[in-house]
Amino acid sequence: MTAAQEAPHPPQRLGLLLAWHGAVTQTRMRKALGAAGLTPRHAMTLMHLENGPVGQRALAELLEVDPSVLVGILNDLERDGLVERRRDPADRRRHNVAITGAGATVLGETNAALDAVESGLFAGLSAQEQDVLRGLLSRIDARPDEFDCQEQ
Repeated sequence: MTAAQEAPHPPQRLGLLLAWHGAVTQTRMRKALGAAGLTPRHAMTLMHLENGPVGQRALAELLEVDPSVLVGILNDLERDGLVERRRDPADRRRHNVAITGAGATVLGETNAALDAVESGLFAGLSAQEQDVLRGLLSRIDARPDEFDCQEQ
């Protein structure tokens, strides 16, 4: 046995390991989203609208973004014909946001692309192990107030 074989492996820092896998995952997900011309925020917005219209203020809260940021996201999606904003008939000061037919089509294609990415990422894990991972990740302290999303 050589000295290199006898030397213990350096411990794997869990945070760095998670960051590495996060970076790989983010790259693959962005590539899948990019094929549909979407950013992660665009895709998340469409996903929140999948089950019906949502008030603009409630949508900002769901996405955990400032309302002014949401306006930019919605402007992009509306320009591309993927969502539409309508006045709330019950309160004309409010806007409801709805996904369009084109938006639903793009979201379906996006979900299929993301499914393919996730299938590749988690091919080595059983469905039960994926559920365990999901549960463990939900317990990590990752407060949004400490997160600076830099979409490119």
